[in-house]
Amino acid sequence: MKRNNFTGVVAAVILMTIASLPCVVFGADTSPPASPVKLVFIHHSTGGNWLADPDANPLGGGLGIALKNNNYYVSATNYTWGPDNIGDRTDIGNWPEWFIGENRDTVMARVYSETGQNIIGDFENYGPWQRLAPAPGGENQIVMFKSCFPNSYLRGNPQDPPTTGNNPLYGQGYDSEFMTVANAKGIYNDILTYFTSKQDKLFIVITAPPQGAFETDAEHAANARAFNNWLVNDWLKNYPYRNVAVFDFYNVLTSNGGNPDTNDAGQETGNHHRWHNGSVQHIQTLSNNMSSYPSGDSHPSAAGGQKAAAEFVPLLNYFYNLWKQGGTTACPGNINGDDKIDLNDVILALRILAGVDTGTSIIRLCADVNNDGKIGIEELIYILQIVAGLR
Repeated sequence: MKRNNFTGVVAAVILMTIASLPCVVFGADTSPPASPVKLVFIHHSTGGNWLADPDANPLGGGLGIALKNNNYYVSATNYTWGPDNIGDRTDIGNWPEWFIGENRDTVMARVYSETGQNIIGDFENYGPWQRLAPAPGGENQIVMFKSCFPNSYLRGNPQDPPTTGNNPLYGQGYDSEFMTVANAKGIYNDILTYFTSKQDKLFIVITAPPQGAFETDAEHAANARAFNNWLVNDWLKNYPYRNVAVFDFYNVLTSNGGNPDTNDAGQETGNHHRWHNGSVQHIQTLSNNMSSYPSGDSHPSAAGGQKAAAEFVPLLNYFYNLWKQGGTTACPGNINGDDKIDLNDVILALRILAGVDTGTSIIRLCADVNNDGKIGIEELIYILQIVAGLR
């Protein structure tokens, strides 16, 4: 009964107040950084191909030059890189060694100071990418990290909850019997503790790319789809900061423009993770859980890499601006930036939903609860629940 009374009071106050306030339009910022930003990418061969200039590698995705053109100075790790050759170990089960293991501080100090391209892998030269000149000083501010396509061969069931406590996947490779949906979720939950402690860095998870139909089956591919949907939609729901984000490389590579050498970037249909019509769009209109860009094996073709680069870079700009605006403050729902969530935020949310001026320029993008680049119904419900003491 008290909750109903509260809701009635809030509704009455909103109705009385909504007409009396003046306005600004809420908007998200996808513009590149104003000054050069250093970024490092932890990857293996697929990442090397994605970074490479198209004229340097037949599978070149052009991500490196696209990032350069958006004011990012990009370095990378590779096989054999770093302390104890940790660069060899980038499977999902290896991430605890990087971020929460006993040598974490040594490893991450090297990550933050890395300035090389490291284009030579175990098997080939992946090719260089153009970079800003001169190189900016200081540490890498952004850390991207990705596991390769064998990590999309996941056992278990799509809806299995994350493993808690001792996780048997720790230190294991992609071919481990413990490579399950539950254990993979548990790994990502565990490494969040490190990201919480490093608010001065932005961490971008790049989901593992899909496997070709010749390397997987419907069951394991469906598990990969479910796991990556969890990463994008659920993993960060209760994480209060903005220094972690996810790009669904997997989803982007599961639709093409008719064949593996033609992509569907910019098309309304297909599978995408991009900035579209003023907000983040994570969409699947094609029912497919396997690679649409095979290149003789599961490494994506140049067309696939170029689609992913085109969709990722505007999202990175959005993630970066979101982090710089509120990355060190727990602010989902706190629209007016006063470090508390109250009736004022309810009123602002409702006015934004109604397209009415808010009378303030202090509308923080990090107040966005579901990371879609907008203040909408989910934010209003979230704020009301907090004000009502239901969260």
